[in-house]
Amino acid sequence: MTTSTQPRPLVCVGALVRGPAGYLIVQTTKWRGTWGVPGGKVDYGETLEAATRREVAEETGLTLTHLRFVQTQQAVLSPEFHKDAHMLLCDFLAQTEQTEIIPNEEIVQWAWVSLEEALTYPLNSFTRTLIELALRAEA
Repeated sequence: MTTSTQPRPLVCVGALVRGPAGYLIVQTTKWRGTWGVPGGKVDYGETLEAATRREVAEETGLTLTHLRFVQTQQAVLSPEFHKDAHMLLCDFLAQTEQTEIIPNEEIVQWAWVSLEEALTYPLNSFTRTLIELALRAEA
């Protein structure tokens, strides 16, 4: 067996969270000023669900309920991301009963919006795909 010294794709998670005030979208430092959803890298030995709950809590302070996997996307050297990266983005829909955000250093600003309103924001293409999927699911 040959061991590769090449970097491998990163497994990442993100969640479109529905709360009492709408859906949460965030502007982060990592997507060149565009808006997205909270999320991040999966740690070794961590399930996708556990990583999603942890990442959302770390970035926003929110506790998730009704977590549901909806799709995987590939971000291969996307110019939208702040550095070269090959990521597998595992997307979830989730709910929360909270409305107060406690942002970490990655979150520039946030908004609770309807799915239709979210589409008026400068979203990264991966989040736009997730929101469009959520809109189809609601129809």
